[in-house]
Order: sequence, then structure tokens, then C-alpha cells
Amino acid sequence: MQKLRTTGLTLLILSLCAFAIAQAPANKAAESNSVPTAKFIPSADVQASFEKGSPLVDHSGRNFAVITGKRDKAGSAELHEKDTDVFYIVDGTATYVTGGKMIDSKTTGAGEVRGSGIEGGETRQLSKGDVLIIPAGVPHWFKEVQGPFHYFVVKVQNP
Repeated sequence: MQKLRTTGLTLLILSLCAFAIAQAPANKAAESNSVPTAKFIPSADVQASFEKGSPLVDHSGRNFAVITGKRDKAGSAELHEKDTDVFYIVDGTATYVTGGKMIDSKTTGAGEVRGSGIEGGETRQLSKGDVLIIPAGVPHWFKEVQGPFHYFVVKVQNP
């Protein structure tokens, strides 16, 4: 089970990193004299990140981030103006809404909007092994969470 999860995660991260690199400006590599290196994150660090709910890889100098998520309850509706979110569900189940209209929306930061929920939209059940891709500009919301819910999010920043 752990091997399947690791393989799925590895494939997801590799695919998204390739996508992120392909979306980066072509002259970026020419401007840099440094050679890119692979980033390895040991499983103990991944587990610790799940406990904290912190980024494994932040946006610093990159157009992507990898974040571990842990939820025990519903949250605020979100909309990211420049980030595409790619979710990979590790454990648990949740009711998730995408699209529709955000209720009580407020700008909370540059390109970030939060709300109390979503009217309309598409509701789906997320469970272990599912992948959900949410393009920039699409409202999304954890409406209900059944027990501990663990997931990875790869955030790809659109130009």
C-alpha cells in the first residue's frame, strides 16, 4: 500500500514538475549559470510535514510548490488567481465543491480570495488515490471532511 502511494505520488510530482518547467519562460535557463538539481525528500520529512501541514517545497525561485495537507473539518472557500492546484488524496474522504459562486468573498492577499462557501458548482466525494486539478480562477471548497484527511497539493503558478 505504501509502495503504491509512493509510486503514485512520484509520478504525479514528476508530471507536474515537468509541466511547471515547460511553462517557465524559455530565457530563464539561459539567464542562470547554475545547473538544476533533483530534490529528494525522505519519508520521515514527508510525515513530519503532514503533522505540521507545511510546504515540502515552497515557491521560492520556482513557479511551483508542493504542500502536504491535513484536515479534520471543512474550511473556507478559496480562489487563486494565478495558481493551478493539483490534489492527490493520500487518506480519508471529503466532500469537495469546485466552480460556482463564492459566498461572502474577500481578498486576503495578492491573488488570493476566501469565502464562507460556494453556491452551485460541482460537488464530488474525494477519497484515497483520487487526483483533482483545479485551474487558476476556479473557486473550490472542502464542504465536509470525514475524519482525518491527508493530501498533497502541487501549486503551479501561471504566468
